[in-house]
Amino acid sequence: MPAGPPPPYLRIVADIRARIDSGQLRPGDRVPSTRQITDEWGVAMATATKALATLRREGLVHPVTGTGTVVAEPTRRRAPRTRTTDTHIDQQRIVHAAITIADAEGRTAVSMRRVAAELGAGTMSLYRHVPDKDELLRLMADAALAETPLPEPSRRSWRRSLEKLARQHWATYRRHPWLAPIALTSLAQPPLLPTGVEHLEWQLTVLSGLGLPRSTALHVAVSVNGFVGGLAMSHAMEREYTQETGLTVRQRHNTDRPELHSLLGSGRYPELAATAASGISLDLDQLFEFGLQRHLDGIAAHLTTRNHR
Repeated sequence: MPAGPPPPYLRIVADIRARIDSGQLRPGDRVPSTRQITDEWGVAMATATKALATLRREGLVHPVTGTGTVVAEPTRRRAPRTRTTDTHIDQQRIVHAAITIADAEGRTAVSMRRVAAELGAGTMSLYRHVPDKDELLRLMADAALAETPLPEPSRRSWRRSLEKLARQHWATYRRHPWLAPIALTSLAQPPLLPTGVEHLEWQLTVLSGLGLPRSTALHVAVSVNGFVGGLAMSHAMEREYTQETGLTVRQRHNTDRPELHSLLGSGRYPELAATAASGISLDLDQLFEFGLQRHLDGIAAHLTTRNHR
């Protein structure tokens, strides 16, 4: 039976690769953006994103903040690595290599083949230590959470203790933007991360002296984690957008600016228009600090009300 046509994203990859090989696109030139790909090839945005991600994995292009995705210099393109023997591969090295890739290029760049290439090993040799990509992502998340030891809890203040760990989690999410989408697939039934279990135990121990029902203590801990993780997820999506398109969120907003001005000038949104005119901007770290304190204020008020019943 004859083979069917290649998937659309591979045809796009082959076309752009041919433009690079022929010199039509030179090092530093912008390659078509996801939006341009969807227009030129008539494909969905997901297909365009997959095509650019494939070109990045091949080392042919790389995103430049403020510019877009550009053709890589020949010296940046991935050279064949000297293959190592399987005896030099272990789970820790595999996870470390995967984290390095994810930090630089995002979680979508992580694959067993890509990690093997970084280690100079055969892809199949990785499966002796990690059964599949899903398990690799789980191990990466656990290793990232374990990078920083748990803080010393405050002996006098449950609030100060929870605040310490929340800031530690926030710093970890900022350091590894790919972490939140892996660790927070569910708040009620999250993936099993041994370090995450240890952190939850630490939080429940901090709250254990307050005389709370176990369900209330669990809700307090999980809701704080959910607040931090929710903001971290926003940061992760911003980072993934930039890595996939080469465009910053600010550049995307600049593209939307005329439509936004039209909406704000319609008179239907006076409060939002006045806020925009004042020049107020949202900083994610400031939003984290404000939201964390208000979240803890709410918990403290709940505990006070409960104690006065």
